Amino acid sequence: MVKHRGYSQRVLVTGGAGFLGSHLCERLIERGDEVLCVDNYFTGARRNVAHLMASPNFELMRHDVTFPLYVETDRIFNLACPASPVHYQYDPVQTTKTSVHGAINMLGLAKRTGATIFQASTSEVYGDPSVHPQSEDYWGNVNPIGPRACYDEGKRCAETLFFDYHRQYKLPIKVARIFNTYGPRMHPSDGRVVSNFIMQALKGEPITVYGEGQQTRSFCYVDDLIDGFLRFMDTGPEHSGPLNLGNPAEFTILELAELIIELTGSTSTIQRHPLPQDDPRQRRPDITKARALLDWEPRVPLRDGLERTIAYFRKNFFD
Repeated sequence: MVKHRGYSQRVLVTGGAGFLGSHLCERLIERGDEVLCVDNYFTGARRNVAHLMASPNFELMRHDVTFPLYVETDRIFNLACPASPVHYQYDPVQTTKTSVHGAINMLGLAKRTGATIFQASTSEVYGDPSVHPQSEDYWGNVNPIGPRACYDEGKRCAETLFFDYHRQYKLPIKVARIFNTYGPRMHPSDGRVVSNFIMQALKGEPITVYGEGQQTRSFCYVDDLIDGFLRFMDTGPEHSGPLNLGNPAEFTILELAELIIELTGSTSTIQRHPLPQDDPRQRRPDITKARALLDWEPRVPLRDGLERTIAYFRKNFFD
């Protein structure tokens, strides 16, 4: 693994005021980089990066990546895109534009400036997988015309663009496929299972479980994921990915619901609803490549990460 250079980098983070982006900006500032955080605030929020505003190395800009951006930068982390079904299905055409036009604009910027560019792709490129766990050589099982396709296929097209720019223009790229991630600064109404369950439990409302709750997910705490981002970006140009980043520990949705009820001390009951269309039955990353290349694997157990996340939700939405 290539260590971080001993001098400051000019780093652009798109989607920088979002859940993952704000944690990434924080870590970059901590290690001495100059950070330009770009966000259109569709799902991001100024409050997520407010604590960074006092740093002379941090700058915040309102901008939509579907339009070109003309700045000077050494590195680009392209995180801009709503990542939860509630948000990406609200305006599916704009979601696809954000993934595709956003990738084209950021790749064009990287080509002009000579920057290394990181694409936050997703485990959703695997769709409802027919192999388990999912390794990077699996091509996926995605419904291209379903209600989730704006996100799934948008991210798949973005990966195509990244590798075509890499082959055609020798652009240094990093493509990471992110599996379910949770932690402080998640949007309280983003529709994702961890935030949904925590909000329902803290309100004492029934926990909404789809189907029998036997579908599985693998939950990675945000600090572990950001560590993977930085380690991957610090590798040499010969390492482009795609690279799975996530926690291989697998839990059923029902197990997650029961653990959150326990940790919150909630009186919530579990209420079952029909499964949504194209909802994956299993999702677990094979992180063999990340272990070998980055000497990386998640460290934070689910119980510990949930306790920190619940504390954040209590303080910010219930105090």
